[in-house]
Amino acid sequence: MHELKGLHHVTAITSSAEKNYDFFTYVLGMRLVKKSINQDDIHTYHLFFADDEGSPGTDMTFFDFPGIPKGTHGTNEFYRTSFRIPSDEALSYWEKRFNRLQVRHEGIQEVLGKKVLPFEDFDEQKYQLISDEGHQGAAGGTPWKKGPIPDEFAITGLGPMVTRVKDIGIFDKMITELMGFTLDKQEDNLRLYSVGEGGNGAQVITEHRDDLPNVQQGFGTVHHTAFRVEDKEALDHWTDRLNSYRFPNSGFVDRFYFKSLYARLAPNLLFEFATDGPGFMEDEPYETLGEKLALPPAFEAKRESIEKQVRPIDTVRSTKNIEKEYE
Repeated sequence: MHELKGLHHVTAITSSAEKNYDFFTYVLGMRLVKKSINQDDIHTYHLFFADDEGSPGTDMTFFDFPGIPKGTHGTNEFYRTSFRIPSDEALSYWEKRFNRLQVRHEGIQEVLGKKVLPFEDFDEQKYQLISDEGHQGAAGGTPWKKGPIPDEFAITGLGPMVTRVKDIGIFDKMITELMGFTLDKQEDNLRLYSVGEGGNGAQVITEHRDDLPNVQQGFGTVHHTAFRVEDKEALDHWTDRLNSYRFPNSGFVDRFYFKSLYARLAPNLLFEFATDGPGFMEDEPYETLGEKLALPPAFEAKRESIEKQVRPIDTVRSTKNIEKEYE
């Protein structure tokens, strides 16, 4: 009843909110559904990119901490974020698109029976597109209707989070016994875990790497990964479960757009449990999601001060006609 439903969102760190906005909007064709602040550090933007309606399981979010150094990839890291696309044909579309736009990528590959296209952004943040063809499970979202990518090729949500760990035994016990995942497949040093309905939207790929130093977090790396729970009751269940295992945790945190719980369940790996609702249309209409600086009610009284501390970024798209790009 209270089991995890899959990925909720991934939050990473960028060196530039402006470059980040351009890359996700005009290269990847994901919709900015919320332009807000880091609720724990109001000097820092928090940008949320998702599907057309900001559905849970489709969000990639970013902080732009002022002055933070570049991160260094390693082990004990949420290493690579996956984005779901509808088909193998769509992978070919994206390979041509990346070549044309000079996005660094590694070509189409097959990993654990899945066809993927690994790529990176200007910060060397690691991603991959993953084909949903032949893979059933947790439903994806809806492509951004007014974005540049045709629906048949567009990103529909998050796929498996690729995680690197030093101690595979400890990680395996944590993700199966505590979090309720099942081990579906093993191939060399890779393991595929599933939860809930399974499929690309409810999986984690773990790479055993004891030959690398630990990740050094900074821009270009992932800050934390969040998993979906249905509601506050389910979140309370997970708080009790973490406490029963004696895992230090944040307890209940109200993020307004969803309710959360945080815990560091493995070295360097910050996990979040987040509710499906209320969602991103609590304080903005569908038509103009992400176009204004959105502040949860607890911060609204400080709007004037906050707006003086964060630089303005033009994210208006409702007045623009963004052409679909078929090649």
